[in-house]
Amino acid sequence: MPFWIELLVSVFLVLGSVFALIGAIGLYRLPDFYTRLHGPTKATTLGVGGIVIASMIFFSSRNDGLSLHELLITLFLFITAPVSAHMLAKAAMQQKLPTVEQTHGKPWD
Repeated sequence: MPFWIELLVSVFLVLGSVFALIGAIGLYRLPDFYTRLHGPTKATTLGVGGIVIASMIFFSSRNDGLSLHELLITLFLFITAPVSAHMLAKAAMQQKLPTVEQTHGKPWD
């Protein structure tokens, strides 16, 4: 396998891992449900996306053609993560989950 492909796969793996770590830290550190929702939906989605893209590059370089399994996984992930986050936020609003003062804010700050 050429060095530049190994380097590209390594870069995507490291970037994906960093985004996943940032998402996990955000999930742990943020104070209420609404702010914790951003950790897994934003950063972790990008993290898993980066890792799956690295997998797509790696397996495409080993085989004759493009690896479409990883492309379909990435597409499914980027479609379902925002929809599920929206559904969770709407359910939390209906349940009137408690928030911290900074979550409310003023509408035009």
